[in-house]
Amino acid sequence: MYDSILARSFMNLRLSIDVSDLKMLIVKDTSTSHLRLKDSTDSQPIEDIIPKKIDEPVCNITERSDFCEINNDIRIDGSSATVYFSSTHEANSSWNIRPYARKYDRVAMSRAKECGGYSGNHFHDFSDILIPLYITSRQFNGEVQFIVTDKHSWWINKFQNVLRNLSNYEIIDIDKEKDIHCFPRGIVGLKRHEKELHIDPSTSPYSIKDFREFIRSSYSLKKATAIKLKDGQNKIKPRLLIISRKRTRTFTNTDKIAEIGRKFGFEVVVTEAESNLSRFAETVNSCDVFLGVHGAGLTNMIFLPEKAVFIQVIPFGGFEWLARTDYEEPSKRMNVRYLEYKIKIEESSLIQQYPIDHQVIKDPSSIGKQGWKVFRSVYMEKQNVQLDLNRFRGTLLKVLELLHQ
Repeated sequence: MYDSILARSFMNLRLSIDVSDLKMLIVKDTSTSHLRLKDSTDSQPIEDIIPKKIDEPVCNITERSDFCEINNDIRIDGSSATVYFSSTHEANSSWNIRPYARKYDRVAMSRAKECGGYSGNHFHDFSDILIPLYITSRQFNGEVQFIVTDKHSWWINKFQNVLRNLSNYEIIDIDKEKDIHCFPRGIVGLKRHEKELHIDPSTSPYSIKDFREFIRSSYSLKKATAIKLKDGQNKIKPRLLIISRKRTRTFTNTDKIAEIGRKFGFEVVVTEAESNLSRFAETVNSCDVFLGVHGAGLTNMIFLPEKAVFIQVIPFGGFEWLARTDYEEPSKRMNVRYLEYKIKIEESSLIQQYPIDHQVIKDPSSIGKQGWKVFRSVYMEKQNVQLDLNRFRGTLLKVLELLHQ
């Protein structure tokens, strides 16, 4: 028999449980919990399919996500997307679980049923879905079946290498099921750790290093470690990958950046992140240096070999906290060497759109105080970057220094 995980970004399930004392069943942080207890009248009677009773199903209510582990027989009613199981208690209850692993973010949670939170954004695909799914399901060594709602084929196809390496079975689309599915145990929701792109080894048998090795295996990535330069002894040039963007936060002098990279002795690859993730993962993994402007495409650093150098170009406008939490800290935990290049206003296209005394230029914090949507519309959607090549030479010298270590 194999287990089940009712998860992924598109799930909004009701967990129907036979309980009388909630405190015996829940491990929760009362400052962040929003679990609701309902009367048995909310549940349709299915006495004929209720499994045998169990003592302690445990629901964990954390700041990042809610998930319930049921360590005995469960029945899943496809017509209502409801999980049924019994405890030794007498009263009937039901809980609503929306297991998208970013529950503190109201915008993401409001979209968890219709759009899958922030799924489709490469950063959130990994931080909110794939890493939590790995944490939750890796323990079963493939003997687990995923059950989802609002299944999107394009998403499944994009990450099929990962999903197939986690589960030996076809995904069940609960929206199309009318039958009762039986499993020896189940997990509703995904386990999510506190930081972005992170696995806390103190609370999990796995680490982000384990996840990266799992990713390398899933995509058959060959390069384990970046090149180590030795003066006069290297026949192979280090490879520098420049991530280009077509719409926003684009390098406007990509050709010149590539040219200076070649002058510093790099084999330069310029490309935009593509929909064929398997092919793009191979491209990233083949490189020793990874350069790009802050954005979701930088999440592809996950495919880099150990000790590669990652250069995050930070746009103008107060991106420091995003740059730090989304990419600097995660890259260091991945044993990728981190450098950053913070642009000056002269390198930003905003200087051509606003007068020098405009709040956008002279006081970015005042724009940030107007909320995320305003900040994003100005500094993320209207800004392109023209690197100062003289300044950037210093960054390339640091890269070469790191590759010699």
